[in-house]
Amino acid sequence: MSRTTPPAAPPPGPVPAAPPRRVLVVEDDPTVAEVVTGYLTRAGYLTEHVTDGWAALDRAASFRPHLVVLDLMLPGLDGLEVCRRLRGAHTAAPGPAPAPVPTPVPVVMLTARGEAPDRILGLELGADDYVTKPFSPRELVLRIGSVLRRAEAAPPAATPVPPVRAGDLTADPAARHAVRAGRPLSLTAREFDLLLFLMRNPGRVFAREDLLHQVWGWEFGDLSTVTVHVRRLREKIEDDPAAPRLIVTVWGAGYRFDPAGGMDDDGAAPPAPAETPRP
Repeated sequence: MSRTTPPAAPPPGPVPAAPPRRVLVVEDDPTVAEVVTGYLTRAGYLTEHVTDGWAALDRAASFRPHLVVLDLMLPGLDGLEVCRRLRGAHTAAPGPAPAPVPTPVPVVMLTARGEAPDRILGLELGADDYVTKPFSPRELVLRIGSVLRRAEAAPPAATPVPPVRAGDLTADPAARHAVRAGRPLSLTAREFDLLLFLMRNPGRVFAREDLLHQVWGWEFGDLSTVTVHVRRLREKIEDDPAAPRLIVTVWGAGYRFDPAGGMDDDGAAPPAPAETPRP
């Protein structure tokens, strides 16, 4: 079952409104769903609501949302598995779209207070943000706007920003694309923002509170969000995530990006580790 709610009419004016961003709300509680879709509609989003995980995957393929608001506790297919499959579905549906769709689609999770392990697992699966129930609908709308801005961000064409390099690691702000040893890295929007911020500030130590403010734009929040994203990023850029050389933990202080960590003693990037076949 699904229901599409059209966005509120834009105020009159000579400048045409930008195409509305599409948000898929996956929530089985009708009261919560009504509140969320109502606030998003008034904020100018085109929303569609489904009540279970299987319907979410079906509608995501046809509705082509710019963002998914995903409850963790769903009938049928739970939110974690939906998140896993959404993050793995990088191919857009055929046909024209009124606005470019970020790939993979950003996910904002709705979690209950007692679901901390699931929330962390959701972040590890690639969710971009989370909001804990009971939540302020206004805060949710602001979080969604922040995630979309980061996912769709691109520097103006008149002021190109050069890629940032450290050894064999390159992050391109214009393309929002990162490469390690010639291999593209599959990063979420937040992971890319975190990597780019650290690479632009080599040698500086940042506490988790600093990163939460600088990268997420939050004045407060769960610091485990930063911890999970650092761990995920290390798994993608480090030769040995258990003994990181690029993103180093400074105990009692925070994290530091060490560009020399990606170089060997001769100043060259170390060879990429050989892939070990999985049994």
